[in-house]
Amino acid sequence: MSSTKENTLLALLAGAALGAGIGVLYAPDKGTKTRKKIKQKAEDTRHDISERVSHAKADLTRSVNEKKEEMKEKLDETISHMNGKAEDIISSLERKLEELKKMEPQK
Repeated sequence: MSSTKENTLLALLAGAALGAGIGVLYAPDKGTKTRKKIKQKAEDTRHDISERVSHAKADLTRSVNEKKEEMKEKLDETISHMNGKAEDIISSLERKLEELKKMEPQK
């Protein structure tokens, strides 16, 4: 999840909780009933936030693992490519050495 989405989600949840709390405070109920409603809304909001954080954490873990695997594959490809190049260079140097040996005057 991007930081902007997280901030928007957090602001939305905070606004909803605050609005619900204010709505309950202005409702024509007894104090004990109002307090119970506030407590229930707070628990519901806490649970909702906890659940969303858990999902965000799972998404982030999955994303990190995918990127880790992609990086491993790219590193393996690069190493394989470099090994091929090194072998080409060694073969080329060996051919040049053979050519130089052939050009040496015989004793």
